Amino acid sequence: MTGETDRQVPGTVAERARAAMGGLPPSEARAVRVLLERGSDVVRLSVSEVATAAGTGVGTVVRACQSLGFKGFQDAKIALGQDLAPLVGERSPEHITTADRPADVLAKLAAGSGDALRRAPISVDPAELERAVELLHHAKRVLVLGVGTSAPLAYDAAYRLLSIGVAAEAPADVHVQHVRAALLSAGDAVLAVSHTGSTRETLAAVRSGREAGASVVAVTSFSSSPLTELAHAKLVAGGLETHYRIEAMTSRLAHLLVLDALYVSLLLADRDRADAAQQTLADVLAEHRF
Repeated sequence: MTGETDRQVPGTVAERARAAMGGLPPSEARAVRVLLERGSDVVRLSVSEVATAAGTGVGTVVRACQSLGFKGFQDAKIALGQDLAPLVGERSPEHITTADRPADVLAKLAAGSGDALRRAPISVDPAELERAVELLHHAKRVLVLGVGTSAPLAYDAAYRLLSIGVAAEAPADVHVQHVRAALLSAGDAVLAVSHTGSTRETLAAVRSGREAGASVVAVTSFSSSPLTELAHAKLVAGGLETHYRIEAMTSRLAHLLVLDALYVSLLLADRDRADAAQQTLADVLAEHRF
């Protein structure tokens, strides 16, 4: 995962660290925090200096870098330097102040959101995405789960899957979600959307669906969570959140992109089914328009 394409996209190291931090051993997590906290100074530090700052050994620093998907310390250091290069002498694209006019706020949010979308293809494992498409393509029924700020994404995903002939539903009530999951069977699938991957209601329904024999596809922001432990395919993508925005707003944009990739891939996997469903959809919607 450490080719030139990865390192050309700002935020690679921070994105990988954010996704992996919860699953790292404490000593590796300390090493990663030193890498991020030292910022542009890291390019001038040796692996021994990072190890000393983190209170750990050189081998742990190297393992921490490898846990993030890099070959070693030098590879991670180069990537981090390239990440930070566009911001040297500048503020973050989303550094909003009270002096900003609404148009300035819009432009800065667009810059930050665009960055989150550019990072998404890096953090999503291609093999996991292929597996997710395969599981959903062959599923008899797809139950889409999401609560709180993930709920609108779940509703939208279910509707769009229906529009290409996939038998999908996204119940609004959490009790109904749990019941529907328990009534699934082998050959069905659960598509769960959760920023943290630890929402109690979503996990309860996912567990029931899995116990009933259904496959589980997770769209989340963290690679290590109760949800990813239950998933047969995990799609990890998320934004770097800022203090003034609703929790996980940029992550929602990244999750929408992942869900759109699933939708288009499933459409391409069965064009005849999709064309027939979309024609039916067009006929029905025509009755509701003047």
